[in-house]
Amino acid sequence: MAVHGLRLWWRRRRPCAAAGPAGAFVVVSAALVLTLSSWPREDEAPRSFSSDSADLVDLTLLKNAKEKGALCLDGSPAGYHLQRGFGSGSDSWLLHLEGGGWCRSLQSCALRKLTALGSSNYMERQIAFHGILSNIQSQNPDFYNWNKVKIRYCDGASFSGDVENELQNGTTLFFRGQRIWEAIMDELLGEGLAEAKQAFLTGCSSGGLATYVHCDNFRALLPKDVTVKCLADGGFFLDVNDIIGKRSMRSLYDDVVHLQEVGKRFPNCISVMEPAQCFFPQEIVKNMKTPTFILNSAYDAWQIQHVLAPNASDPQDSWLSCKLDINKCNSSQIEILQGFREDLLDALSEVKKKREWGMFIDSCFVHCQTSTNITWHSPSSPRLNDKTIAEAVGDWYFERRVVKEIDCPFPCNPTCHNLVFVSPTIYKTGLSSSVIRFIR
Repeated sequence: MAVHGLRLWWRRRRPCAAAGPAGAFVVVSAALVLTLSSWPREDEAPRSFSSDSADLVDLTLLKNAKEKGALCLDGSPAGYHLQRGFGSGSDSWLLHLEGGGWCRSLQSCALRKLTALGSSNYMERQIAFHGILSNIQSQNPDFYNWNKVKIRYCDGASFSGDVENELQNGTTLFFRGQRIWEAIMDELLGEGLAEAKQAFLTGCSSGGLATYVHCDNFRALLPKDVTVKCLADGGFFLDVNDIIGKRSMRSLYDDVVHLQEVGKRFPNCISVMEPAQCFFPQEIVKNMKTPTFILNSAYDAWQIQHVLAPNASDPQDSWLSCKLDINKCNSSQIEILQGFREDLLDALSEVKKKREWGMFIDSCFVHCQTSTNITWHSPSSPRLNDKTIAEAVGDWYFERRVVKEIDCPFPCNPTCHNLVFVSPTIYKTGLSSSVIRFIR
């Protein structure tokens, strides 16, 4: 598989100022992920500047996966990484659903099964836990000593598909995300989750969407006296017109929902609207009961690139510079971005009414912020009302205060770290970063 170089870095939204005293940048080794919309996997996000090293956590392949039908796209067993808690956190559990886009066709799913997003054969056998999964108290003050699980994503439909027949028009593909979810929950209950005093289901990007989908079910797995809450990071995908008036995201979801029979998850919703609409969080949250925290940027980098201004709707590349660096957007593009922000706030109107729910809607050009130390909790992390994301989430989970934070419009927040992509050629090829590191 061809590997190319790509640079991207995070920088403060201050004129001529880069994150870090010497000006930080990120070197990216890019690999072809071969799906429509999969940048970035959360484990590809920039690491913290902290010198503290994280322990490596082993991959566990699901027991009896074949018997339970809990298989990745290629038929290999699903997997997860479990790091045991300690001290006061030994009876608390935090589960994190990995993200990584979707595959919308037999061809794209067949290509995806040749990667870690479609096969456990390609998954790293050990990974480091960062951000909300870190076991270092200074990086993760409220959840560092909990039992923490990262559930690997290999079904291509946000752990929601369920198709009995694996032979699809002559192509062997296992669309079993729902069974993966159920089987891993069963196994974790036997590993100690059933005795949890506190539990927290989280997810990033397409894993954030899966968190909305499965949150109430997760609540139902545990006794009523257990504190159970959810957090969706960068998963509030919008059903809006793109720059030429097309519903590009709905078209994507329509393909995914029909390919993997996701509509079975939403029987009441699909009776009154298109199945693809039922896969959007703004519809799912209307019926959710479990307290949930919504973490999203009002200028989500992935959504600006793929929902608002996808390549197919911008053949002249008039939006390319803006999509690579929000500071290069012209005045008319900024006006459209402000309208996109208003669409998000309108879609969150149901959440604003939910007393037990929380939110942190910042104005940073990012996508997923719980998975890296620098955005989750560090001296230079983004802040709203002088609180990092980790502090806001902890305050909400433990009911230290009501948290419904909404940032002012871009470019008002000087604490933001904004993604900058500096290789238009590689971006246009559809390559997705596979390793990102900070270099001081």
